[in-house]
Amino acid sequence: MATEENRGQQLFRLSVEPGEEKRLDIYVTEHCPALSRSHARKLIDDGLVTVNGRPAKASRLVQASDVVEVVVPPPEPLAVEPESIPLDVVFEDSDIIVIDKPAGMTVHPGAGHARHTLVNALLAHCSDLAGVGGVLRPGIVHRLDKDTSGLMLIAKNDRAHAALSRQWKERSVEKRYLALVRGRLEPPEGIIDAAIGRDPSERKRMAVLAGGRAAVTAYRVRDYLEGTTLVDVSIETGRTHQIRVHFAALGHPVVGDIVYGKSSRLVGRQFLHAYRLSIRHPADDRAMTFDSPLPDDLRRALDAAGGCSPA
Repeated sequence: MATEENRGQQLFRLSVEPGEEKRLDIYVTEHCPALSRSHARKLIDDGLVTVNGRPAKASRLVQASDVVEVVVPPPEPLAVEPESIPLDVVFEDSDIIVIDKPAGMTVHPGAGHARHTLVNALLAHCSDLAGVGGVLRPGIVHRLDKDTSGLMLIAKNDRAHAALSRQWKERSVEKRYLALVRGRLEPPEGIIDAAIGRDPSERKRMAVLAGGRAAVTAYRVRDYLEGTTLVDVSIETGRTHQIRVHFAALGHPVVGDIVYGKSSRLVGRQFLHAYRLSIRHPADDRAMTFDSPLPDDLRRALDAAGGCSPA
């Protein structure tokens, strides 16, 4: 493979070897590891990938002795303003950054909150962001609700984003949460296997629905308190509001969750914290585990509920 670079634009020249006959988009992804398959398909659709000097479709089967050229333009700027917002960085290298997100911070800009989001902060913090999907932006691999605190993983380049997204799809990532729920939760250990979809009567809410997407939540009781239960939660899937919806469906909504339960004198937001994240590094496949302590507001709430703060 020959590679050239000019003003941020890269050109890859690839010669197909015997035994490498396959779809063009798969071939390009395998031989240009910095590209995700979706990014490779976009380049193909934009006419920036040629086979023997001619544009080709993603579904074309390349043959031995074909010459494939891939032009990768410099990443386009994202129409979001960088903002110098302090971030609690747990870990960072050239491929990933792990953030301990505070409650109250929205992840993505959107209607009503174009500024002061995690993406705004990351664009200011990361001077070495590569193009994720062809756009200069942080690669959000997963999300936390605005009022859920805890660990978030961000990919800093397309290759890392593709590898981490694959781990999420294969459900090999460990995601653990601490939640305080209303009432006495029985049994002390369990698995909630209930599909989740958009609530047909309230489009801003999710609900357990027969025709929803598969969602699996496992829990273990840490402590029974006065009118509440502290639970350690892990999720195999990552549906919108999954933990909150599942416990509400059991009749034990998360304390402070005004969408699926009600407000609480103990805390001004839902008592839900993503305290542990275990992944394999996208570059060298080494196992990595990150932990986040319980934030002060949740620790005070737990003390007020009569429990001992977890270590």
